[in-house]
Amino acid sequence: MLRVRDHWSVLLSLSDFAVPLTHGGALDDAANATGIAAELWLDLSTGINPTPYPVPETPPETWQRLPDQGAISRFKETAAHYYGVSDSACITATPGTQAAIQWLPRLMAPGSVAVRVPTYEEHGAAWALAGHSVQPISSLGDISPDSAVAVVVNPNNPTGETLDPSSLLDMADRNLLLVVDEAFADPRPDRSLAAVVGHPNLVILRSFGKFFGLAGLRLGTVLAAPDRIQALERAMGPWPVSGPALVIGALAMKDRSWIETTRKTLAHNAVRLRMLLSESGFQVVGGTDLFVLASHPQAPALYDRLRQAAILTRSFPDHPAWLRFGLPAQEEDWDRLRNCLFS
Repeated sequence: MLRVRDHWSVLLSLSDFAVPLTHGGALDDAANATGIAAELWLDLSTGINPTPYPVPETPPETWQRLPDQGAISRFKETAAHYYGVSDSACITATPGTQAAIQWLPRLMAPGSVAVRVPTYEEHGAAWALAGHSVQPISSLGDISPDSAVAVVVNPNNPTGETLDPSSLLDMADRNLLLVVDEAFADPRPDRSLAAVVGHPNLVILRSFGKFFGLAGLRLGTVLAAPDRIQALERAMGPWPVSGPALVIGALAMKDRSWIETTRKTLAHNAVRLRMLLSESGFQVVGGTDLFVLASHPQAPALYDRLRQAAILTRSFPDHPAWLRFGLPAQEEDWDRLRNCLFS
């Protein structure tokens, strides 16, 4: 048995793998750096739906009581229907996708992990933190025979590139665990692997907050074979997700009218944003229906110009010509972005 001091030593040694990562949505940092109050900013630095699902009132007991098994089961059944999964035992709820990203590597013995890059950097960092050897790859064909795990974000963040589900399923048929982060798949569910989630070598991560615009609710789902779901649930412990999150998540996933309308609106606005960026001198690199990645030779200067106008975008130190833009919400937000880009 490890003593407390031994546990602390293990944590200290694992910290050697940690790399400071940057994310979108750092409004406080931008406000402090510019002296512009946070409430005055137009935040386009994330891929979160700017028009969130209208949060319903939840019964008082969902706040007062611990989530019971009934609430958890109802959420799982609703999520299974929403994702097109035949067995709710293949689903569990997590306090955001990030929690699953950090827990999954701890459930496997250290080994070689292939991560398709460039992508959401928390994946590689989490596997390294858990003692795995992370091997960046640019294509699925680069996965080495000794890899125990392959991690693919599909659609990719930040490029938006989407791989054909059948090619990913072929990877799952190999002797490795395929982890597919589908955080941005909700607008285009036909590109998801959820229908084959019972595959023993497949784990799918889904985000609730991005498509439904409620990132602060901290709700995500993991889709996998029942034995993997059970292992993750044991690791997370009881009540990892709040009662209100389970109730709101289930209500939102049942609202077919809102979901279909939102998919059409996001698709329309993504095309509109691509056109605006192209007209202003950017070259569109890629994107999804929730964000657009664009390239410009003067991207750092444009990032600063936008920031001085209290418009926050996402820059990438490893790709200085790139900027990622989320979708504006109101017409006045579109006008504000256009005016700054053409000033």
